[in-house]
Amino acid sequence: MSETLRLGSGKELDELVRTRLRCCPQRPPGITRTPKQPGTWLRGRPGEPSLVAQPFLKLPGTNTYRTIPDGLWLHFSPDPLDRYADILCIEACGTIANLQDKRARFAPSTCSLLVVCPVRWMLDRVDPEDSTPRWRLIHLLRQAPVEPLVLPVRDVRVLYGLKSRHYLGFAKSQMPQPHEYFCPMDALTAKDGHEAPELQGLIGRASAAANFMTPP
Repeated sequence: MSETLRLGSGKELDELVRTRLRCCPQRPPGITRTPKQPGTWLRGRPGEPSLVAQPFLKLPGTNTYRTIPDGLWLHFSPDPLDRYADILCIEACGTIANLQDKRARFAPSTCSLLVVCPVRWMLDRVDPEDSTPRWRLIHLLRQAPVEPLVLPVRDVRVLYGLKSRHYLGFAKSQMPQPHEYFCPMDALTAKDGHEAPELQGLIGRASAAANFMTPP
């Protein structure tokens, strides 16, 4: 199946993006360690296709309505007395309706967004080359978890991938929200696209430290 055909079909497009994102490192490409985010970054999604238990987002008190981004990176607080997570999400949007739906899910709200990390995900190895269990890299945990880790989200950044014609139209006529970033879909579907300087630069600007003239 050609990549052109894949980009024209919703499910194939999502799977192609996830395949590329699985090649990304545990720290989001382009984001460097800063005093604003001194904790551990881990890639929560996408995981290996065989792993069902992966982190997801939800609102307090809900058990059925979950937000499952195509890509999800988690920055965990390093302080057990101040528990939170920052998230960077990547969403591939094949249609304008899909973009509107996904933007609505991350719109500012009076409710606190929560991230849920399943036990199986935390006990699993970081990646095929590193046998360290994820929970050992999360400084909020002192021992192997026996229940899911549920944390309030402190900071949200979302990168939306749009088909070329949608990207050009949006860039010309729309204003993004402060937490929103946009790129052409080709940047997400390209082989080794996470190593491209343009994409790394864009994600680097999504860092929490990028809002300050002189970071602390």
